[in-house]
Amino acid sequence: MKLRNLGAMSVAVVMLAAACTAAPGATTGPVATGPADTPGAGTPAAGTPAAGTPGMQSPGGGVPDDPIRVVTIGPDEPLHIAMWGVLTGSDAALGIDVQRGVEIAVEDKGELLGHEIQLSSEDGLCNPEGGSTAATRLSADVTLVGLIGSVCSDETVGGIAAITNAGLTTISPSNTRPALTAEDRGEEYAGYLRTAHNDLFQGAAAAEFVYNELGLTRAATIHDNSSYAQALQEVFAAEFEELGGEITIQTAVGGEDTNMVPVLTNVAQTDPEIIYYPVFTAPFGFITDQVRDVPGLEEVRLMGADAGFSAAAIQAGGANALGLYLSSPDTRQFPGGYPAFLEKYVAKYGGNPEQIFHAHAYDATNMLFAAIEEVAVQEDDGTLHVPLGALRDRIFATSAFPGLTGELTCGEFGDCGAPAIGVYEITQEIVDDPQGAWPPEPVWPEL
Repeated sequence: MKLRNLGAMSVAVVMLAAACTAAPGATTGPVATGPADTPGAGTPAAGTPAAGTPGMQSPGGGVPDDPIRVVTIGPDEPLHIAMWGVLTGSDAALGIDVQRGVEIAVEDKGELLGHEIQLSSEDGLCNPEGGSTAATRLSADVTLVGLIGSVCSDETVGGIAAITNAGLTTISPSNTRPALTAEDRGEEYAGYLRTAHNDLFQGAAAAEFVYNELGLTRAATIHDNSSYAQALQEVFAAEFEELGGEITIQTAVGGEDTNMVPVLTNVAQTDPEIIYYPVFTAPFGFITDQVRDVPGLEEVRLMGADAGFSAAAIQAGGANALGLYLSSPDTRQFPGGYPAFLEKYVAKYGGNPEQIFHAHAYDATNMLFAAIEEVAVQEDDGTLHVPLGALRDRIFATSAFPGLTGELTCGEFGDCGAPAIGVYEITQEIVDDPQGAWPPEPVWPEL
């Protein structure tokens, strides 16, 4: 079935050595030079190529002028990038999956302009406070050239001001909250882009599936007070009502809650045919595990989204996960190149991905590399100057970039992704062996 009102757009890590995290404020290694003004002052408009962009590995070029600052990398020093996002706790699979995509991109690249690539990471804990702490540490590291992350939208909400004010640019492979790339998002987002889809697409696709494919007309929504889940269920609800459906209740649980029965009891009183709960791993598991114990919800259909798209989330939900649907990026719609990447992933890490944003991370990393290659100025002895303002503008100017997830073109406010949303169904095989049988098979749309 075709998705309504989405036009022609498809609805579809490590410098491999240990001890690669640079100490905040370190003065060894690459050094930053440039104006003493506040980083970011005088930056050209996002999405506009910088005038007089330094050029293309120019031999003997000297230190270029830049409205933000310049990172200078000595002849024998590595080029330093970082990934930031959740790496511990119940949502660790999200960040580990992203980190692995970055690692494979670094490994495939080998070196950049004659320099080894150093990759470090900061755990953002999937909340605003963790994002703020991670971003503060990264922004103090003057050796950094660019970032991949964050992983969770709340991390970006907490940390993006520090990243942008430090003159750095970050590309998220997995943030999907619409407000992060909205026209009124605020100046602190000048250093932010994403290769992930915008949940304006995912929420609409989920509503289309429920109303048109399943034929259900009464839906309840539950979010976990994360900026991601709250926004996604709002998009779902608005689209579902526009299609002709009824939202019986929109309610929430706390991200740390374990007893979901009170909220589920309130949901049951509204008699929904399906519950849409695009929440993170821990609340997802508790809701799924407890839902059938609530009178009136014994037969209700269940649907989550990409935050719950992991073997860990399904395992936590237990037997009640059978028949559950998940909206998420549709790997069937990725162009050529993904199968070979997946083989590399399985060989390197000993199993299938447990989450869905590894390819988006690979694309984000290669977009960063391509932009660095275009704006960096290289001297005869191999010294490399990376102007951060020109780098930011070049990333925003990305057009028709051939990625694993599709052809990527960045808009004025940082949306670069080629959205390809599908719906997956949890089978008995996955319920019996979530780790071994993961991932599920897409069931919609028909291709």
